[in-house]
Amino acid sequence: MQCLQDQDALIPQPRGTLPKVCAAVLAALTIGGIVFLSPERLFGWVAMVILILTLGPLLHGLCLLAEEMLFHSNTRYRGRRLLSHVLPACGLGGNTLLAAGLAGLLLYLAGHPLQHESQCWKLLVLTSVLYALFNSLRVLGPSEVEVSDICEGRKMNVAHGLAWSFYLGYLRLVLPYLEDCIAEFRMTHRAGSPFRGRGSRKLLILIPLNANISHKLEDEDNNIFFCDNLPHKELDRAGVRRRVYKHSVYRVQDKDGKTHECVVEYATPLLTLYSMSQESSAGFGEPERRQQVLLFYRTLQDILENSLECRNRYKLILLNDEHVDDPHFLSKAILRHLQQQEKEEFCLTPPPQQEMVHPFTDQHHLEPMSREPTLMMSLEKPQPLKEAVEDSDDYEGPI
Repeated sequence: MQCLQDQDALIPQPRGTLPKVCAAVLAALTIGGIVFLSPERLFGWVAMVILILTLGPLLHGLCLLAEEMLFHSNTRYRGRRLLSHVLPACGLGGNTLLAAGLAGLLLYLAGHPLQHESQCWKLLVLTSVLYALFNSLRVLGPSEVEVSDICEGRKMNVAHGLAWSFYLGYLRLVLPYLEDCIAEFRMTHRAGSPFRGRGSRKLLILIPLNANISHKLEDEDNNIFFCDNLPHKELDRAGVRRRVYKHSVYRVQDKDGKTHECVVEYATPLLTLYSMSQESSAGFGEPERRQQVLLFYRTLQDILENSLECRNRYKLILLNDEHVDDPHFLSKAILRHLQQQEKEEFCLTPPPQQEMVHPFTDQHHLEPMSREPTLMMSLEKPQPLKEAVEDSDDYEGPI
């Protein structure tokens, strides 16, 4: 289980609700302090703060709306309605407008918290205008964590698109036929007796963290040898008649010299991530590439776990690039997963051993229930029930 723990330590988990909890606690403490110090002005202060927080985004949304309506209404929105599409896209949604309206009404009813009414309106207008200015200058814009959270929550990352493309365009098409291809391969390669272990019936998908993929596994590790290709599968796909899909079989040698056969390959979308990181125009550096590889792994794992066509036909292997100095790191990683599959999925518990009674042992000394109960079967034909025989001498017949 060590390899799974190492993977869990590398894969980023979805962000939780801790920021919301902290914000709620801070708001409760602050409101409690205001109630304790000046409870008569609580509603006025709350209404004023809400109005400030909503007027700023509304003014910033109006600035965004001017840009969208003048230059992008036809190209980006294709003539769609203003209220249903353009306004919400600029942040002028119904919730913000409703919150601002209710806050203004509450401020009017509760009274102004400041001594002079003019001071209250000056503070509202000045704060809202400066908020719109600083937000346009990206001073108050969303942080990197917020952008990442939004992209992950709405499935907008590059990794999400690549994972879905890899599943829909490849894995969902080939994995349902993998067992049949392996069975056909065994029939034609009986001399080599491949696939001795049941765990090798799955497709091993290698996902290196550095996204640097070699086109030949034997070039990375001399303990890996190419065996042959599985029978290919032909499908009509996107206008291409009889497009060929196939997998390669490799023999992996352990430290004792024993070989283990398996179907293994790299996740080809990682080539795209690596190429993007090499292009300056893509704006995709090494830290972003590593993060996208981890998100690709997590997204692909979630997709395949919920896929009935691919279930129990694959194994994702995340390769940490910190072990580049080990020339046999790749073969060790593959063998570790093969052994783990063999132990976890195909290890059957041995049948309970029945006690053997020694022929020279006195069976009268055996304790009751000392062995498993057995069902005794008789081969004799059933006999009719015998009538009761009374052997008493003073029997005088029925009364």
